[in-house]
Amino acid sequence: MFGVNYYILLFLLLLASCGNREGDSGTEAAAYIPEAPDYADRAMWYTRTNSTAERPADVFYLVSTWETDWTTDDGRICHYADVHNATHRANMDKEISRIADYMGEVGDFYSPYYRHITIEAWATLNEDTINQRFRTAFSDVQRAFDTFLKQRPDPERPFVLAGFSQGGKAVVELLKTMPEDVARRLVAAYVLGYKVTPADTLATENIRPAQGATDTGVTVCYNSVSDVRYIQPVVAAPCAMCINPVNWRTDATPATLHDTITVSVSPEHHVLVVKGYSGSEYHPIRGFLNVGDFHSAEPWLYQECLRENIRARVESYYK
Repeated sequence: MFGVNYYILLFLLLLASCGNREGDSGTEAAAYIPEAPDYADRAMWYTRTNSTAERPADVFYLVSTWETDWTTDDGRICHYADVHNATHRANMDKEISRIADYMGEVGDFYSPYYRHITIEAWATLNEDTINQRFRTAFSDVQRAFDTFLKQRPDPERPFVLAGFSQGGKAVVELLKTMPEDVARRLVAAYVLGYKVTPADTLATENIRPAQGATDTGVTVCYNSVSDVRYIQPVVAAPCAMCINPVNWRTDATPATLHDTITVSVSPEHHVLVVKGYSGSEYHPIRGFLNVGDFHSAEPWLYQECLRENIRARVESYYK
């Protein structure tokens, strides 16, 4: 006959077996993680390196979320974009190329393809899940940024950091890991459609909120809503800062955009309240984004303001 310890061991083995079966149905243990990019390979970058600016600044841009969960040929689920997949890279190019059109005027433009996490992680509204999966994405971002710093033609040239949504999260994390000798060359960091939390500001001296249109070494952050009741915490709260990209004020002074749109900061909630704009060209995303907020519009609604502001901050840096 078997002793009590045998039955305890059998019970534990059965629990482990159940856990493995659950993993096979889609947990992190069974998920497929694509091969990491080699950033020495030019195919892992979107670049425009033909700048003729007299006093240039390089731009390092991080793309938002473009992929949904997908399944490999052998049935494993994947929660990440695959940078070796030409379709995934082409999807990212749809955003990056448009950003390069207006951000890339001040210097050479670099945007790495990275294994960004899929929309399903964000749809959980669970920041533990998001942060766990984001480790893989950020490992790519960190290596890409290191490559950018080492391989650009002039390592001493100032640079602009920018990212939208998930890319904005990556910008915040880069600021927290950036050495002082690198941070001194930062013109500004643009966090579009993502939050900078109070904890983020305490984690590093590299995060300082922009106070106007031409201060440098600062972070520009905003999220846009039609009303504060539509703030989506997973991207916009708690947030420690917000600046109006139309008038570059941090108080509630309203600004007019495109003649009919009014944009003002809510100093209490650190978001932009936008009136006179429907955002109807952007469909709701999984029922939690573009629902009373204007998440998908963040890089485009204000793009002329951002174009001019990046130029102004670069000029200010050189002065």
